[in-house]
Amino acid sequence: MKRSKRPGPPTSDQVDGPVVGLRIIGGSLRGRKLQYSGDLRTRPMKDRVREAMFNLLGPEVVGSHAIDLFAGTGALGLEAISRGAVRATFIERHLPTAKLVEQNAAGLGVRDKTEVIFGNAFLWSRKYLPANDERLVVFCSPPFDFYANRQGEMLELIARWITAAPPGSHVAVEADDSFDFDLLPRAELWDTRVYAPAVVAILST
Repeated sequence: MKRSKRPGPPTSDQVDGPVVGLRIIGGSLRGRKLQYSGDLRTRPMKDRVREAMFNLLGPEVVGSHAIDLFAGTGALGLEAISRGAVRATFIERHLPTAKLVEQNAAGLGVRDKTEVIFGNAFLWSRKYLPANDERLVVFCSPPFDFYANRQGEMLELIARWITAAPPGSHVAVEADDSFDFDLLPRAELWDTRVYAPAVVAILST
């Protein structure tokens, strides 16, 4: 049975605007700041949306390998480490931004738990083969226009991770409310929540 889209509680982050600062929301690194260049191409997930996503994932993050496909500042993967992920892999196609992820990991003292890959998330995902006993949390939070301009590629990417991730893994997707979440593979199984203009959906594999 399909789970309906349910609105999250109103938050101050529902108004579009510049991100003035980034921090880790919860876990052992709670309150620690992250560097952000201010480059609008990076579009960090707003704090309250990130908090909502991790509240939905709950303890499933603990002991997992986090994969941050469109890493930007690395906030999602680093938040996962703070909340108990054993390691995180970050994929970022913009070299200065990839370097920023490395700086943020080093600044938080978790560089030994991270791998930053300068590359294309679509191409990398086609080649990556997770270990059978490795439980994943896969974060897919790309530029929102990818869901329109590269929709076929995005759906193929998400389908790939649903298939490839070992049992007990989770795939977490963020898009805006212009994307039709009924297009997602196994659409009826996603837990979908609205934090306008962002929409978050999570699937357990």
